[in-house]
Amino acid sequence: MRRYWRLGPRHDGGGIPNWAIPMVYVTVVSVFAFVLPRIERSYLASLTIDVSLSSAVTFFSAVASGVMALTAMVFTIAFVMVQFSTVAYSPRLVAMFVEDPRLYHTLGVFFATFTYALSAIMWTDRGGSGTVPLFSTMAVAMLTVASMLAFARLIHTLSDLQIQNVLHTVGAVGREVIHSMYRPITGEAELVVEAGGAPAALGQADQILVHAGGPRVVTDLEIPALVGLAESADGVVVLDCAVGDTVFDGTTLLRVHGARARIREAALLKAIHLGGGRTYEQDPKYPLRLLVDIAIRALSPAVNDPTTAVQALDQIEDLLRRLGRLDLDIGKVRDAHGRLRVVIPVPTWQDYLSLAFDEIRHYGTSSIQVLRRLRSALVALEGSVAADARRQDTRRYLSHLDLEVDSSDFDAQDRVLALQQDRQGLGMAREQAPASTATGPAIAPPH
Repeated sequence: MRRYWRLGPRHDGGGIPNWAIPMVYVTVVSVFAFVLPRIERSYLASLTIDVSLSSAVTFFSAVASGVMALTAMVFTIAFVMVQFSTVAYSPRLVAMFVEDPRLYHTLGVFFATFTYALSAIMWTDRGGSGTVPLFSTMAVAMLTVASMLAFARLIHTLSDLQIQNVLHTVGAVGREVIHSMYRPITGEAELVVEAGGAPAALGQADQILVHAGGPRVVTDLEIPALVGLAESADGVVVLDCAVGDTVFDGTTLLRVHGARARIREAALLKAIHLGGGRTYEQDPKYPLRLLVDIAIRALSPAVNDPTTAVQALDQIEDLLRRLGRLDLDIGKVRDAHGRLRVVIPVPTWQDYLSLAFDEIRHYGTSSIQVLRRLRSALVALEGSVAADARRQDTRRYLSHLDLEVDSSDFDAQDRVLALQQDRQGLGMAREQAPASTATGPAIAPPH
């Protein structure tokens, strides 16, 4: 019985949304600014700081105006991050930087400092006392230091825009999603995922749910909820849409087969989360998509940076190595009694190979470096996957790569180079292709 659909923390539900984080800071510091000065005035009036009133007011005013200038710089940094990631890597990476909670926490610290500095001004020389509150002054000073540290930390995050850090971040997300979605293969049986659609034994659908509205993307599915709904009606829910699919008005979302009672459409719709774009949730294909986007953008004539494509292939190979050892047949979910309750379209090993390599192979055929790295990845995958069928699929893809080299515009010696394996692309060949003369026949791939 396979029930591998484990849900990680939701990105659109629980917890505080990013936009509300600065408001939380402001709310907390406002309460603090309301309580502390009154306690100082009522019980700690004798504790003051030996600073002139004009100096204290100048200090508080400078802090308040200074943090607003820093706030403007934070927005500038955010804009730079968005523009750089859009132009250099992929527009789909914008959300990774813009939704970074560190940006919003930094804004929250700045807002808190500004709010409390204004409060300290109002309580300086309150009622003509001629005193400067000690603890309020210390609070403003500490918040100022915290603002500078937060700003320095935010500047440091610009290093995240370096290509190796971007690739590692995307790869790390992919590894996390793969770990949460799949389990190792058990037993010797070959695992094959059926094509999309309901198994024939289920017969005609008793209930069909369609999408109404504008285009939306399936971001994730509440599998336990769907299983519970199917179990309560003693039927099988078959989804026509996969995570990552875009649905349009009138698109069939799911079909219910063999149910004794009709399932409420509102409950079914609640279990299918739709958004404006793809997310990492339950979608191992999406990190691969981003890595491929970075690679093919690097291979475009406008950029012409095959080394970045090779670095992207490092992360792609790692993700495929992990997928190759796992049970990908998670599209049939059963209840606690072992009865089939939910059928979901899921990608096969061939789908992952095609997603990971097709476009890079197409756009990288003129780069010996990319071809050598592709061959190295495919040979390594052929030896690491856990099922014979997957090894055969990988071997067929490797043969396809050889055909690309044979039909390329390379001369005979360049073909020899292109048919070598090199994890670095160029610089350290792991296997030499057979020698050939410049006028000889097409070179066979090395064995």
